Amino acid sequence: MRRTEETAEARPLSRRRGPLPPPQLLIVAGGLSGYAGAGVAVLLFHTVEPSSLAWLRSLLAAIVLCVWRRPWQSRWTRRRLVSAGAFGVTISLVNIAFYLAIARIDLGTVVAIEFLGPVSVAAIGSRRRRDFIGLALLIGGVGLLSGLHLSGNAVGVAWALAAGVGWAAYIVFGHRIALATELRPQDGLAAGLAIGAIVLAPLFAWHAGAVFGSLDLFGRALLVAVASTLVPYTLEQLAMRRMSRPRFAVMLALLPATATLMGLVVLGQLPSAADATGIALVIGAITLTA
Repeated sequence: MRRTEETAEARPLSRRRGPLPPPQLLIVAGGLSGYAGAGVAVLLFHTVEPSSLAWLRSLLAAIVLCVWRRPWQSRWTRRRLVSAGAFGVTISLVNIAFYLAIARIDLGTVVAIEFLGPVSVAAIGSRRRRDFIGLALLIGGVGLLSGLHLSGNAVGVAWALAAGVGWAAYIVFGHRIALATELRPQDGLAAGLAIGAIVLAPLFAWHAGAVFGSLDLFGRALLVAVASTLVPYTLEQLAMRRMSRPRFAVMLALLPATATLMGLVVLGQLPSAADATGIALVIGAITLTA
């Protein structure tokens, strides 16, 4: 099994034409871009429904990616299309749950709560003592963060937890697509986003009309799509090609701090001492499972 993972990580390296930055740097850059875009999105929630904006960002990113990558030129089978479709629908649903959460709770707190998903992926099947300690820290951190907000906004906590479950599925489907050597890089992402946007359009497209009636709103929505979907998911696909699934899930430990920083810079959301403690526990938990 280990030999298979090492081969999967090494294979793409031999096919690259030039050196890529370390995968950890790709994840950090993607996180900075994604959460900066999330900060801009929060500022649009008074005009566009959060769920519709999340769907629209997938649609616009799919259009840009399909024009750039032309995924139809890859070799597609029914199985690969189903996998890409599951990946794209998962991305859209995670984004919808995430936006419904950050409309109610601070950005850094939501991202920390979400990590129930990625850490579970990293720890499944593990027998190491440090992983059990890490899970205990995670439960403590998420419990602290959730408890702080349950009385004031239980709905926001529920959406954050739902996004965490979806995030675990995103890692599973995304890693499968990233390692599909028959597809060119980002082709699975482009096709998946397009399929996801089409499948979910009947549910979420109806409240996105305001964006197309204003050039300013459309420009900001396009910025959200590029910053929060196109850039981070493209970089994560490149990172996934060079990392095993558990290692990728662990590297996402860099994101709660990134989200807290972006929440402070873009939205002025200064975490309380209790929130900061909960976020620190989550980061420590993810680091322990490395």
